[in-house]
Amino acid sequence: MENFDSPKQGFLAALLSTYSSSFSSFSSWSGVNDLFLLRPIFLHGLSGSLHLVLLLALFFWFLRSKFRAGEGSSGKHRRGLCYNLTVLCSLGVSLFNLGFCLFSYFYWYRNGWLEGDEFVTLLDLILRTCSWGVLTVFLHTQFANSAERKFPFSLRVWWGFYLAVSCYCLAVDLVLYSNLQAYSQIPSLVSDAVSVFFGLFLCYVGFFRSMSESNTLLEEPLLGQESSLGNGLEPKVSRGDDTVTPYSDAGVLGLFSFSWMGSLIALGNKKALDLEDVPQLYKDDSVVGAFASLKERIESDGGSVSEVTAFKQIGMRMRAAVVAMIYNKGLSLSCQSKQGQTSGEIINIMTVDAERIGDFAWYMHDPWLVILQVSLALFILYRNLGLASIATLIATIVVMLLNFPLGRLQEGYQDKLMKSKDKRMKATSEILRNMRILKLQAWEMKFLSKIIELRKTEAGWLKRYVYSSALISFVFWGAPTFVSVITFGTCMLMGIPLESGKILSALATFRVLQEPIYNLPDTISMLVQMKVSVDRIVAFLRLDDLPDDVVKRLPREASDTAIEIVDGSFSWDSSSPNPTLRDVNLKVDRGMKVAVCGTVGSGKSSLLSCILGEVPKISGTIGLCGSRAYVSQSPWIQSGKIQDNILFGQEMDKEKYDRVLEACALKKDLELFSFGDQTGIGERGINLSGGQKQRIQIARALYQDADIYLFDDPFSAVDAHTGSHLFKEVLLGHLSSKTVVYVTHQVEFLPVADLILVLKDGRITQAGKYSDILNSGSDFMELVGAHKAALSAIDSKENGDMSNSNGIEQKDGDKVLQNGKEEETGGPQGQLVQEEEREKGRVGFSVYWQYLTTAYGGALAPLAVLAHSMFQILQIGSNYWMAWATPVSADEEPPVPPMTLIAVYVVLAVASSLCILGRSTILAAIAYKTATLLFNKMHMSIFRAPMSFFDSTPSGRILNRASTDQSAVDQQIPYQLGATAFSIIQLLGIIAVMSQVAWQVFIVFIPVIAISIWYQQYYIPAARELSRLIGVCKAPVIQHFAETISGTSTIRSFDQQPRFKETSMKLTDAYSRPKFHTAGAMEWLCVRLDFFSSITFAFSLFFLISFPGIDPSLAGLAVTYGLNLNMIQAWVIWNICNLENKIISVERILQYISIPSEPPLVIEESKPDPSWPSHGEVVIDGLQVRYAPHLPLVLRGLTCTFEGGKKTGIVGRTGSGKSTLIQTLFRIVDPTAGRITIDGVDISSIGLHDLRSRLSIIPQDPTMFEGTVRSNLDPLEEYSDEQIWEALDKCQLGDEVRKKEKKLDSAVTENGENWSMGQRQLVCLGRVLLKKSKVLVLDEATASVDTATDNLIQQTLRQHFFDCTVITIAHRITSVLDSDMVLLLSHGLIEEYDTPARLLENKSSSFAQLVAEYSERSKEQY
Repeated sequence: MENFDSPKQGFLAALLSTYSSSFSSFSSWSGVNDLFLLRPIFLHGLSGSLHLVLLLALFFWFLRSKFRAGEGSSGKHRRGLCYNLTVLCSLGVSLFNLGFCLFSYFYWYRNGWLEGDEFVTLLDLILRTCSWGVLTVFLHTQFANSAERKFPFSLRVWWGFYLAVSCYCLAVDLVLYSNLQAYSQIPSLVSDAVSVFFGLFLCYVGFFRSMSESNTLLEEPLLGQESSLGNGLEPKVSRGDDTVTPYSDAGVLGLFSFSWMGSLIALGNKKALDLEDVPQLYKDDSVVGAFASLKERIESDGGSVSEVTAFKQIGMRMRAAVVAMIYNKGLSLSCQSKQGQTSGEIINIMTVDAERIGDFAWYMHDPWLVILQVSLALFILYRNLGLASIATLIATIVVMLLNFPLGRLQEGYQDKLMKSKDKRMKATSEILRNMRILKLQAWEMKFLSKIIELRKTEAGWLKRYVYSSALISFVFWGAPTFVSVITFGTCMLMGIPLESGKILSALATFRVLQEPIYNLPDTISMLVQMKVSVDRIVAFLRLDDLPDDVVKRLPREASDTAIEIVDGSFSWDSSSPNPTLRDVNLKVDRGMKVAVCGTVGSGKSSLLSCILGEVPKISGTIGLCGSRAYVSQSPWIQSGKIQDNILFGQEMDKEKYDRVLEACALKKDLELFSFGDQTGIGERGINLSGGQKQRIQIARALYQDADIYLFDDPFSAVDAHTGSHLFKEVLLGHLSSKTVVYVTHQVEFLPVADLILVLKDGRITQAGKYSDILNSGSDFMELVGAHKAALSAIDSKENGDMSNSNGIEQKDGDKVLQNGKEEETGGPQGQLVQEEEREKGRVGFSVYWQYLTTAYGGALAPLAVLAHSMFQILQIGSNYWMAWATPVSADEEPPVPPMTLIAVYVVLAVASSLCILGRSTILAAIAYKTATLLFNKMHMSIFRAPMSFFDSTPSGRILNRASTDQSAVDQQIPYQLGATAFSIIQLLGIIAVMSQVAWQVFIVFIPVIAISIWYQQYYIPAARELSRLIGVCKAPVIQHFAETISGTSTIRSFDQQPRFKETSMKLTDAYSRPKFHTAGAMEWLCVRLDFFSSITFAFSLFFLISFPGIDPSLAGLAVTYGLNLNMIQAWVIWNICNLENKIISVERILQYISIPSEPPLVIEESKPDPSWPSHGEVVIDGLQVRYAPHLPLVLRGLTCTFEGGKKTGIVGRTGSGKSTLIQTLFRIVDPTAGRITIDGVDISSIGLHDLRSRLSIIPQDPTMFEGTVRSNLDPLEEYSDEQIWEALDKCQLGDEVRKKEKKLDSAVTENGENWSMGQRQLVCLGRVLLKKSKVLVLDEATASVDTATDNLIQQTLRQHFFDCTVITIAHRITSVLDSDMVLLLSHGLIEEYDTPARLLENKSSSFAQLVAEYSERSKEQY
């Protein structure tokens, strides 16, 4: 760049100082007239003739191509860099000659025509312009898709002649210049030098290089590599994700010009970019390289995490490394630390705070640049105005000192804003996780209002933040004017004469000074945000990790003892006086089977967590010998394929894999799935039944082939038959030689154990074999007694009299043979979770329009534009006044008195500052109102979305919009939109000033603007798609992190932390790829725009000085503004492009605002009677259900009636459609065909809340929300404390809650983690006891409790719901035996429907076989 600029500046200096002499100076050299070959008329005539020949040749070539149309090759051929540069070169020569032609014409027009040479010169320049322009079109149209590898021979020969003629003309110019010192020869000298340069380039390309890229089809190897043609014509090129970014091997020139981005931007012009088109990162930029460097830096600084701020690396590396650190920390957090930091808060730290650290790189150099720019400006002012510059210095210091209070104010607001955002994200994350239960209970609007309330708090801080930003904008935009008033006022007081030269010089300096001061608010804001974010990250990274020394790990061969605990005391809450487990002594030899049993909340799951090292140790020792595998009570399933969940990072061993599937009874389930074990699982296994999730968990553990297995009651979630199969095949078969510790509520699984541990209140009260402890204590006897009572109920049913039967006959239509023909499931079958949709192509005008008109119907936007326009006019007016009202020299009389001069200037300055205040306030109002409205609309749309949306949309995608995109709308987009509009106004102001003085600047300005716009249009398709890819690639990072946080216990138990860290790094790199190339594309554009802007200013300066008759003061003013022209021009284009990239956040939010909604919550014209349902009769008629149009039918034509006030049990194998039937009853899924009526009212005809609020359900997955016991039982605040205590006593939780210090206000942590699974199930029972609906649904409601508690629950239900319709789905046969009717489902069809007595009488019935299996299993000694 320096090599280019220096001759240009020399040329301008010479030209501007000496161009007053005419072209006739040639005649002053004796002998010139005698040497015709050296005269301009000959030189230009020769050049014109050469270009005329080119024009004629191109015309004949055009005619020839028309006559021979269709004979050429038809395929598309990828053109290389040389071809593109040749086309650009031809266009450049044409434009250069056009500019030179116009310049010469205007000069001669003003200064008179001379001897006639000028006519030939102008004719030559016109021919040059036309011939090179036509050549550009010719090259573009004839060779863009041609198969030719070389340019035509005749054209290459012509280029040779062109170079020769240009060299001859240049030599003549040099001879004339050196002999005559004729400065008038300089324009010709420059023109011929440019021609020689282009001629050399064209000859090099024509004779030594090829038009095509090197990787054409002919050059591809024929063997050992695929050579396919996409679309049958185009040669296949390597995909982006197979190659490393060209940045890695770019040369110095390539790095400075960002030409390494050219290929990706060109590809973006041809097609919408996808992630596979984006090259991989260079190894130093990938998170692996960056994280290692950061970790090394921190460790070398003595482990101080606060040194993160000193790590001055590229923003992307910083962000990626910090994300990796946050992820690793999340994986190693202790349970107590996790209770203080919920997953929503941690995700916010990763998505927003880490992102800020990356953004800081853009602002990193601003602080020292401000100091440098201010120092240089003050030095120039001192040279110009002398001691008055001291006043400038003081005024600047005052402005700078205002930073500190304003910065502290903003930091406080930002900190509060982020904390309130954390709370909101935490609540949003929890709600999204439990959206199903909210919809079942008709609570979603209540929880939406909770989110809106949290947002109001956040919006309060946002409002303070944006209005304080408006104040800062006012201060700093007004600062340059304030500084200039102080400076000129001081000059007046000190008697320093103000001349227009000094004034204009000072104004130009103030304009230089205003850039750092204007940018200061953004820099301060970014530094404030950065500091807050770093503090939050540091606070998170300093949280306590899970101690490594809780469990002493030994290799398998070290001892025959697998597990040993000596005098162990453990507590989840170290501050609690009562430990969770105390006085634990346990020794388990290798190969032993240890059963753990006890009542709800006795500490069974905590014991397994102790063995895993998850519970903080108070005293004692734990030893573990060998590898371990863990199956949790709440299934933890990753999004992805079923196969990946089972393999869990291990290599595929087909034989072993099949054995595991067989043992876990998964083969039949996989046959039902369209894609088998390649079926994609939704978030948290959303498209699997509870039993399927548990069996996949067990399969995962089995496939690991560990030494020690810990099972936390996995058999409760499966039916009796499957549970029996799993126990035999897994525990007694596959794991016969392994050490197994299993928690269970099924007493029938206890006799086989080598050791049984009975827990009560956190102590092991009994330990020994089944027969040894049976009669040695009351705790175990209580459990066994409850089990025997349940078995006796089965026997009485089997032997009972048929007279108890209701006599309801089974209709023929209700019985469907299992081997009968199944109904064909129409429609395409596909995966549940689809790729995230993204818009493609240009961001529509409607997105901008919706954003602008969201707040106040768009009424304020024109006012902001008007305010800034007035500011610009007043600024120009004040500067014009100073230029006009001051004398050119000290000898002249000033047009106005000094006091008038300053007074008018001050008035204009104050008025312009008030305009800025108005503009900033209006912009802040628009920003706040728009952000609030878009937030409310998006969240309303999300909460009203059907459940199918949440099933198929990972929460990471929603959280990404609620955090990252919402943050952009809150704090970035309004200011980016404002900056775009304001920079355009500034540009128009500069153009207006310059054109008033010398309209000729448009000769250069218009072509340069056209080229800049072309570049912007060329750049934007690639940049836009890269920005969209950033949004799409961020969701998987959040999704993976959220899954990791919820499954840390499982991941740590399998020692899989390294693999998960590696996956996180890969996802982070996938996100960084489009992020890195977006930044590269932006710089690619900026470099080119800066270059063109510099050309514009140089030519503008030349025009201003060259033409006579221009007022010196006005010319000086125009130059003052022109100094900023290149910056403003590039800034306008950059702002437009950046706005389009940022506005994609609005596009993504609008995408979610338009999600199809569920049916209305209330339909006024068909509201059911307040007493509905009074009887509770449920009639199902021809019911068919599928979860999505592309998925198969789950229920395939059910017809039956559940009589009012009767109890109906629904049984069936796992995946038979039991839970789907319940979801259809609550209209979570609407029927594809058929209908359901309750008391004669079609449930599809009434509002969803009218339906769901009149039904009650205890769901399969017991759910508790963060808050208190009271808020969990009564979120709608409808009941008194007395009623809540009564419900707690009925569900056996009253005593447990009374033990707690805060009673009903006792804290419940995220997901109810501080309550056991059984206790959570009892809380769900408490909710329905409060609600007292006429229709009650129990979906595996007692799966997580022991038999004794189950019997108590059944007794409670019989007592309090004796006149209600109770529909029970259960795996425990005892739970449905006392039902009035039993419905048995198989593969979405009714197999049997009758009274239990009738079905048991028919020994061949499937139900009878299920009961027999359960009975046999319970009595069998395994």
